[in-house]
Amino acid sequence: MHELSGITLHTLNTSKFKTNTLVLKLKSALTEENVTKRALLPYVLQTATNTYKTSTELRIYLDELYGATLNVDLSKKGEFHIITFRIDIANEKFLKDSTPLLQKAINLLADVLLHPLVEGGYFSSSIVENEKRTLKQRIQSIYDDKMRYSSHRLVEEMCKNEPYRLAANGVKDDVDTITAQNLYEYYEQVLNTDDIHLYAIGDLDEEEVINFVEKAFPLKSRQKSLHEVNKGKNVTSENEVIDRDDVKQGKLNIGYRTNITYNDSLYPALQVFNGIFGGFSHSKLFINVREKESLAYYAASRVESHKGLLLVMSGIDFSNYEKAVKIIKEQMVEMQNGNFTDNEIAQTKAVIKNQILETIDTPRGQVEILYNNEFGSIDRKAIEDIISNIENVTKEDIINVAKQIQLDTIYFLTGKED
Repeated sequence: MHELSGITLHTLNTSKFKTNTLVLKLKSALTEENVTKRALLPYVLQTATNTYKTSTELRIYLDELYGATLNVDLSKKGEFHIITFRIDIANEKFLKDSTPLLQKAINLLADVLLHPLVEGGYFSSSIVENEKRTLKQRIQSIYDDKMRYSSHRLVEEMCKNEPYRLAANGVKDDVDTITAQNLYEYYEQVLNTDDIHLYAIGDLDEEEVINFVEKAFPLKSRQKSLHEVNKGKNVTSENEVIDRDDVKQGKLNIGYRTNITYNDSLYPALQVFNGIFGGFSHSKLFINVREKESLAYYAASRVESHKGLLLVMSGIDFSNYEKAVKIIKEQMVEMQNGNFTDNEIAQTKAVIKNQILETIDTPRGQVEILYNNEFGSIDRKAIEDIISNIENVTKEDIINVAKQIQLDTIYFLTGKED
């Protein structure tokens, strides 16, 4: 890790991949005021730069770089909103000519971030308006996909008074308030205050990369933001929310507070807990809710590791609502009472280990593991340490995790006529 002016550079030298990958991550707090502008910003930036004034010009240049790819993404980690830019480019060591591809990729990434197309002192109005239409479609697509929509509604209700309720893609009604001017003003704020990390992964020369990045990214120094974890409220009573829509299948989503996040020593035990409870095809939710009782078309759970949430998702017939809720609650009691076998623990650990090994098989996966450590006070950088922590989880640890978990909100999306 190298602290340069305004940017933290991470280099991972490996001969595992035939390409080099650059991942630029910008982190800021989730706020209602800025979430929609922030959701729009990376798509405006990747469309055109001062050098490549149209998306066509930019894509032609990428093709010239032996088919390099540029992608953007938005995500939430806890109460933070993350913008990600990624460039995958051929490693020049494997090419016949000596084109400095890595340097060109770093310069292009800097061009996208630092030198956008500007007209009259602000972003291009036509690009902003075009990307606004596309953003509205992305937000609408969540509503159209009832599985994703019900997951979003659960979090919205569960975290009603917390920033985490905000969706990474922003709020549809706020899109029309964005202009080329106020978006550019927000962009200037991002450049001056965001926590910026650049990951370079591949068969590369570390000193060379440092030199390229220092020249390409002349950013101002900034105060490092603290990764404060907001685990949310203490649950005093269960909340039940029922929505009605034109759906043929009910969506039952249940949210629990785990009171455990990635920073905590019990986090590996939470991963194993989730695997036994609802994370995998051998889990209690899958076997008891879907297979034995035939109550659900799907039933699973996942952990929000930087917020301390456990989210259950299932698709059921409208008439099975009360029975499904009862059986899901019973599976949590089973976990709290330690009613799971050593074989279930071993099977779950094996699946998690395979998942970790699959993750590090891609540059993107390696970056996510490294970036997670930026949010954690516990250093789990070494894959061996992550796997060892999973293997060392005991049955008592899993029971301890289960006893800390509190049911917060039950959300049910049902039919209009039900």
